[in-house]
Amino acid sequence: MRILVTGGAGYIGSHTVRVLCNRGHQVTVLDNLSAGHKAAVDPRATFVKADIAEREKVSALLTKSQIEGVIHFAASLSVAESVRDPLKYWRNNVAGTVELLAAMGDASVKRLVFSSTAATYGTPDVPSISEETPQSPINPYGHSKLAMERSIQDTVIAHQLGAISLRYFNAAGAAADGSLGEDHRPEEHLIPVILEVALKKREHIKIFGTDFPTADGTCVRDFIHVDDLAEAHVLALEATSPGKYRAYNVATGIGHSVREVIEEARRVTGLPIASIDAPRREGDPPVLVANSQRLMSELGWKPQLAELSHIIETAWRWMQQHPQGYEPT
Repeated sequence: MRILVTGGAGYIGSHTVRVLCNRGHQVTVLDNLSAGHKAAVDPRATFVKADIAEREKVSALLTKSQIEGVIHFAASLSVAESVRDPLKYWRNNVAGTVELLAAMGDASVKRLVFSSTAATYGTPDVPSISEETPQSPINPYGHSKLAMERSIQDTVIAHQLGAISLRYFNAAGAAADGSLGEDHRPEEHLIPVILEVALKKREHIKIFGTDFPTADGTCVRDFIHVDDLAEAHVLALEATSPGKYRAYNVATGIGHSVREVIEEARRVTGLPIASIDAPRREGDPPVLVANSQRLMSELGWKPQLAELSHIIETAWRWMQQHPQGYEPT
């Protein structure tokens, strides 16, 4: 299949591009490199520097390359930044997606997989989140992703698009050989921040909130290995059906607290990793753990790399090999 991956120079996008290329798909990556890294793009893919909001350029690319399906990762993704600058998230995420959908309509592309998020659920009052759990986001990032889902759903109805949204939880880990990994600037995700302490790039890890209603008072999250996520995107693209919209959770169903993750990172690295307690961050729900049974039963997906130790080991291997992240290209 001829596939366009928006945001394919980013963390999850680059891992997905590699899986697609390994499967023999013809892949074009579209990324404006505002957060992605060209060095992360598989050399077997065609790279185009552009923004999803450039409708005419994207439409022409879709037509010229005879694209049959789109996997859409391109978006701003920091909860904290979204609270500080919500309009950036409505501009980049929501308005950009509208232009992408319009370009797909121009080029008659009928397959779409959208990178959504558990943040659309907000703060659920259930121990395990299913796709039927009400979506009630509590921060601008979650609001923007839910709006993106809604715009896709409406397009499915109006234009017979076949689309699947994947709502995933905390992406983590890296390629087993250490060649691809997580490189956000600045880095805000828990596991790489912890490992930056191990690398002496930070003095300590801040634990934001120690008074949550959890076993040890810290946030609990469901960590999913990036390669398992990539596999889910490939399966979803192959499963799209014209005029049909579906949404799936992608997670392990296992929750780990911030303190548990820090302790496991100490074990994996063999280093002390200093931590300090800090106030809660605005917009952080106490627990996000998911049920992915629908994805497993309908698409045959199953996480292969669910153990926290393996997730941290692969992330640590990447960071040891690339202590400064990707080299500029």
